Amino acid sequence: MRFVALGFYSLMLMPGFIQVGYYYFFSKQVIRSVVYGDQPRNRIDLYIPKNSDGPKPVVAFVTGGAWIIGYKAWGSLLGWQLSERDIIVACIDYRNFPQGTMSNMVQDACQGISFVCEKIADYGGDPNRIYLMGQSAGAHIACCALVEQAIKEVVEGENVSWSVSQIKAYFGLSGGYNLFNLVDYFHSRGLYRSIFLSIMEGEESLRRFSPEVLAQDPSLKNAISLLPPIVLFHGTADYSIPSEASTSFAETLKGVESGLRQLHTKARPTQICFFRIQ
Repeated sequence: MRFVALGFYSLMLMPGFIQVGYYYFFSKQVIRSVVYGDQPRNRIDLYIPKNSDGPKPVVAFVTGGAWIIGYKAWGSLLGWQLSERDIIVACIDYRNFPQGTMSNMVQDACQGISFVCEKIADYGGDPNRIYLMGQSAGAHIACCALVEQAIKEVVEGENVSWSVSQIKAYFGLSGGYNLFNLVDYFHSRGLYRSIFLSIMEGEESLRRFSPEVLAQDPSLKNAISLLPPIVLFHGTADYSIPSEASTSFAETLKGVESGLRQLHTKARPTQICFFRIQ
């Protein structure tokens, strides 16, 4: 009965998939597979508004897919909807496991963001209004890229390809930000511990790829203070990643922001909004 129900459900969704697929492959507003790096998956899809009067705000989007099946075309509906609202969307593709591991995914995301910051003006985008967004695993990858870049800026100074200050805000949709709290949950959902740890390059790398844990490190307070405003969205009925993952990250960042204010830091404070959607 579940198989039959799944079949009917898929059949009901098919008209929508066909419509979005037709738009993706045939719309003149979609520029597919713009190269941003030397890896086969280093490609970006650009969704350009029909209205070309003046520079447009830009959303750099990293799609989800459990770190295994992520693909830039998964963002086509978002690109369609936002481009109709006069916003350019850049969907960044990246290497999936086993083609790459987490450090490769973060590297690809950083390269893609760098391309958007440097080249989006050539496509009618406003380089002063760039927003970073990620969904599910893509939210995790994008947030890791943002935190890693902030740490690089503190350590390396100006010797970086793009700056966190170029990102006006980060939007995380249904993301996971503390891997220590998610290993067992993913295992129970079918993403087995051994596979997950292989994706994340071993248990010793969980800290490196956990933005929430890094935000709690006092030695990284200068880097965390560089982060742009952060907005987290999460459905309370989400089974892929529990909504507590966003709640916990939001509370951590609020505590960090409070501590930075007490230290009278001159850096921009992180702003957190958490939306519980049933």
